[in-house]
Amino acid sequence: MNTKIDSTNPVKITDTTLRDAHQSLAATRMRTIDMEPIASKMNAVGFHSLEVWGGATFDVATRFLHEDPWERIKTLKKLMPDTPLQMLLRGQNLVGYRNYADDLCISFVQHSADSGVDIFRIFDALNDERNLKTTTDAVLAANKHAQLALCYSVTEEGCLGGDVYTLEYYVNKAKIFEDMGASSICIKDMAGLLSPYDAYNLIKALKESVNVPLQLHTHYTSGMASMTVLKAIEAGLDIVDTCLSPLALRTSQPAIEPLIVTLQGTERDTGFDLEKITPLNDYFEGLKDYLGPFLSNDRLAVIDTQVLSHQVPGGMISNLTSQLREAEALDRLPEVLEELPVTRKELGYPPLVTPTSQMVGVQSVNNVLFGRWNSITSQVKDYCFGLYGMSPKPIDKDVLEKALDGYERGTNPITIRPGDILEPELEKAKKDSSEFTKGLGDVLTYALYPVTGETFLKIKYGLQEKPEEPLPEPPSSMLPQAQSGNFSSRARDFNITIGNKQFQITVDPVGSQGSKTRSVSRILSQNVSNSLNGNEMLAEGEIALVAPMPGIIIREICKEGDSVKAGAEIIVLEAMKMENALTSPVSGIVKSINFKSGDKVSKGDMLVIIKEE
Repeated sequence: MNTKIDSTNPVKITDTTLRDAHQSLAATRMRTIDMEPIASKMNAVGFHSLEVWGGATFDVATRFLHEDPWERIKTLKKLMPDTPLQMLLRGQNLVGYRNYADDLCISFVQHSADSGVDIFRIFDALNDERNLKTTTDAVLAANKHAQLALCYSVTEEGCLGGDVYTLEYYVNKAKIFEDMGASSICIKDMAGLLSPYDAYNLIKALKESVNVPLQLHTHYTSGMASMTVLKAIEAGLDIVDTCLSPLALRTSQPAIEPLIVTLQGTERDTGFDLEKITPLNDYFEGLKDYLGPFLSNDRLAVIDTQVLSHQVPGGMISNLTSQLREAEALDRLPEVLEELPVTRKELGYPPLVTPTSQMVGVQSVNNVLFGRWNSITSQVKDYCFGLYGMSPKPIDKDVLEKALDGYERGTNPITIRPGDILEPELEKAKKDSSEFTKGLGDVLTYALYPVTGETFLKIKYGLQEKPEEPLPEPPSSMLPQAQSGNFSSRARDFNITIGNKQFQITVDPVGSQGSKTRSVSRILSQNVSNSLNGNEMLAEGEIALVAPMPGIIIREICKEGDSVKAGAEIIVLEAMKMENALTSPVSGIVKSINFKSGDKVSKGDMLVIIKEE
């Protein structure tokens, strides 16, 4: 039997099970129908708040689950009326991957508040407070709770200190947040880097400097989270993020159950009844069959001490692994992890959180696969120009020069608030989407994700068929394995077919020796058979621009019949939510463009055929 403790200063709990927990462990694949049966019981527990929305919710719901994220928040609000519902908002990035115009930000916040969001946790990936102002003001105008989040990061030292992320840095930022009207402040430790004693010192200093409640969000990736939470509570922390044990630990949050027991009988006793928690755990254990294929490591509590070096959030590591596997370069993951801190340093030590974690992670992959800074994503170019705000440290001059070489906005980075140079977007989005939208929520979905959002909305309203789910790939042992070693000039590429799938292999005579970079340099342009046209070979003098990795075509920069120069950008491929402008391998005439905006492509697909001049 549980005895209620009359604690003098109970720790409040935000539960992340319905958002960040399954985002961290299961690629955000929990559906609204998975949440509905348990919602009323979660509502009855007595949580300070339930985080149920934001982050990757929008993208995954529309791109993979084919469900409307706006309907999710409305549904959960009806089922959980007694508990404040919380979302994660990326400041001026909203729930996307770039800064959006002020009018769009204001409309998004107001519609979110109207739909059921009570607490907005707002952060900026660079801790640039200028990127928080519009959304913070909009939340306060809607009479909702504006929690401003400090993204916790460190430099090479691995702990609080160094020449960027010092105690003074965080205290000064917190004071700015309080002056901006923050209802509370959250320390957002997305990679589990905050050590226990650093947490104690940080929370203690913040409690002495600001007068709003403090909350801690951390991840278990490095194995320190439970100790970190306990030391933060000892220092006076008001609220902590945890989740239910079936989706806890690993790259997720600490489990609530041990914390409840640890604090029992103390002045910080949570007052929670474990008997109300057990049925919740039983339910989420039962979702294992559905979430199983997405779980990062099933029920094993893996600790990744490497995170203290590369600092990449756990969810991003799984994305990097997936990208490298699809690019047939999984064996190069150690090189990518070694490259990550170097790339981050050159980009001015940004905290690694969405979207900067994707920028640094994908750019590190590109640096390893295609040579350092030879292939730069559109988002990294925008970042270098200042469209994401001010980097904590200056960007490396050589990297800046390469990133802005030929950049459409110019070569001199801006220093003003990025939102100040953005034209209003909402009315244009309404006009462009009028044929497949029926309300403001639809318009906002389209505005945030013009390609995948449009596809979702057309499916939603029956204007486009829902795509068939792809068949599982055959076991890797049945597929030709990519070669990453040296190739000689005598190496030749061949196409083979297994079932209805085509693969390209490279054959090199025994004893040949050659360049290690051959397989990489050949991937962007090859005279190989077009996967769209069976085994038909290209005509003499025709060159194919081949997809270097799986992704989605975002837009075509040229059209059939255009004359292009070697090195000119001709098509934009989105991979891991970052845009890669692919360039023409030769000068010539565009003979055919084989894919249109919104099409999914596989590695090796022939995107554009060019008749060489």
